Amino acid sequence: MIDPKDAQSVEDLRPRLIGLAYRMLGSVADAEDAVQDTLLKWSQIDSASIDNPGGWLTTACTRRCIDMLRSAHRARVDYVGAWLPEPMQTSSDNPQAESDLDLAGSLTTAFLLMLERLTARERAAYVLHDVFETPYAEIAQMLNIKETACRQLVSRARRHVGRDKIRAAAPAARQDELLKAFRSALATGATDGLAHLLADDVRLSADGGGKVPAILNAVQGKTEVIDFVATALKRYWERLECAEREINGARGLVVGEKNSVHATVSFSFDENGKANGIFIMRNPDKLSRFAAMTLQ
Repeated sequence: MIDPKDAQSVEDLRPRLIGLAYRMLGSVADAEDAVQDTLLKWSQIDSASIDNPGGWLTTACTRRCIDMLRSAHRARVDYVGAWLPEPMQTSSDNPQAESDLDLAGSLTTAFLLMLERLTARERAAYVLHDVFETPYAEIAQMLNIKETACRQLVSRARRHVGRDKIRAAAPAARQDELLKAFRSALATGATDGLAHLLADDVRLSADGGGKVPAILNAVQGKTEVIDFVATALKRYWERLECAEREINGARGLVVGEKNSVHATVSFSFDENGKANGIFIMRNPDKLSRFAAMTLQ
């Protein structure tokens, strides 16, 4: 039987476990499933025999995520078009929002996509150590490996991810400037304001999951991206509303109409503060958490 005090302590850990699982899996729904599976497993053991409930739960959640991640990689082989992480709305009125700047930086779409380059164990070790500041020795126990092997996993992951560039966020004023220019291009087709805010190698990707119309291949290069936004995207979205919201720890857009959300748009920036990535989520399965009320 679980002590009521333990039950409350476990519940207090839920946001941290969700944050860990989301970074591991790139899906809010899958993260919640992983945490639910972990808590179910916890409810079936004698918690009095556990000296460190937080460590036990983190270990169980990490191992469950590794299993799910391996299955997800196999499923993504048949994914239609570009796969993008499920967007998460982060704001002060979201009980699971993460206000810490470093934690918020590890929520960006660009960062989550970089994590896709890693093996399941590399991803686990890297997220636990460099995001959640878990000691190497504890991670090694969680992954059932030696500490030296754990350090090697994190070192390899860092080489793939390029932490500083990916997690460096553009100033809020620059993000707002980009949103204003992007919305202007959608509304009027005028792109002068947008052009000087985009990197020459900017890349625009869209995820429709094969369920709604979306470009299958990314649009690459400033000229091509500007043309796509000012012509094709303008034509598709000209009758829709755009609302500015915080998405994955940065400023973004929710696009839709009164009764439905059609898309979200998020951005990544290079070290010079120019947008080098535009990410459009169209897959309805990944938009279910963005209620229509967000457009009001």
